[in-house]
Amino acid sequence: MKLYKVHQQLASCPLADPAAEVHQQLDAMLAAGHAVPQGEVAITAGSRGIDNIAAITRAAGEWLRAHGASPFIVPAMGSHNGATAEGQQAMVESLGMTEQAMGMPIRSSMECVKVSEVSTGDVWMDRHCYESDGVLVLNRVKLHTCFSGPVQSGLTKMMVIGMGKIKSAQTFHTAHSFDMKHMLLEMGQKLVDSGKIWAGLALLEDGFDRTAEIHAVPGDEILATEPKLLEKHRTYFPSLPVDDIGVLIVDEIGKTYSGTGMDTNVIGYRGVRGGEDLDRPRIKIIAALGLVEASKGNAIGVGLADFITRRLRDAIDESKTFINVYTTGDMERAKIPATLADEEELVTKIRDRYGDAGWMFIPNSLHLGTIYVTEDLVDAVRANPICTVDPEPVDLTFAGGRHQLAWG
Repeated sequence: MKLYKVHQQLASCPLADPAAEVHQQLDAMLAAGHAVPQGEVAITAGSRGIDNIAAITRAAGEWLRAHGASPFIVPAMGSHNGATAEGQQAMVESLGMTEQAMGMPIRSSMECVKVSEVSTGDVWMDRHCYESDGVLVLNRVKLHTCFSGPVQSGLTKMMVIGMGKIKSAQTFHTAHSFDMKHMLLEMGQKLVDSGKIWAGLALLEDGFDRTAEIHAVPGDEILATEPKLLEKHRTYFPSLPVDDIGVLIVDEIGKTYSGTGMDTNVIGYRGVRGGEDLDRPRIKIIAALGLVEASKGNAIGVGLADFITRRLRDAIDESKTFINVYTTGDMERAKIPATLADEEELVTKIRDRYGDAGWMFIPNSLHLGTIYVTEDLVDAVRANPICTVDPEPVDLTFAGGRHQLAWG
């Protein structure tokens, strides 16, 4: 099989100094009259592979300390990493946010305090957040993988599901996917009304997964501000360059790249039975080759693929994956696809059954600056104004069952 290397000119506008931008944004909020709590302030830390997350979190802590607060970090990731305090702290530390590196303590617990209730259940808040003098909610704003709406993945979701641990995650995911956009706002408002949310730091990343914007938002303005930030995120969000694809090969999946292992907004398939789905792109077959180590065995979203390798299957921590998927209720995403010995056999079997037309190879669903396509897709790719295609193809070769494509 011959493949053409494609380069997508995605939006590129990384901040030169994200830590300085954190200070500047918080300074502006302070100047606008939003006083800093003079006591303990919790800073939320999620499980995603967010660009500059350690530097941004450390800068937030330094700023708070300089203004009279005593900051600490709270792992806020719903049911992720086994839904244990130890597992969630380990996840935070694996992202470079150790107590020594951050200069502040980490307080990890699955214990929560009930702050309100909604139609599907109770609304909870991490005990350490609840007992603090204020919470600085820190998260990246982006499209959600289960539903559409004015607020999706970002500060509100971090408050509702991240800080609410597995209990609020269950309340939220009890709602039908059509109702989640309303449930998120309703539960978010309950948490804002608790008086514990001091402010938010919303991060936007460009098309190359680099920090492009940081916004400090007063706690009582988060729900009104986040829809505007989500619309700005859409201008950065990377996508596949063509809509009709025969076979998509994804080199790695995992929570580092998306809450569902593969971003459903990229692959056009949510895998939620009876839920709303997307109309593009249209992909006939999806194969996943590996699970990123940073996902710590959580292979949520593996069921979105049709084929996987034995290497990926052996990397799955079934307990962690089950807890995460069971909490969301979307069990399709945990199903184990047809498993083949290695990448070479996987490609061979798919070619034998589905032919050589319409193939695309991507490193993961987050980093789409460099991809490979078969010759029949080249004209459609060239028609996309952000794409350039190398003039000569490369052969798809294997060594030890692994492909030899270069993503750089």
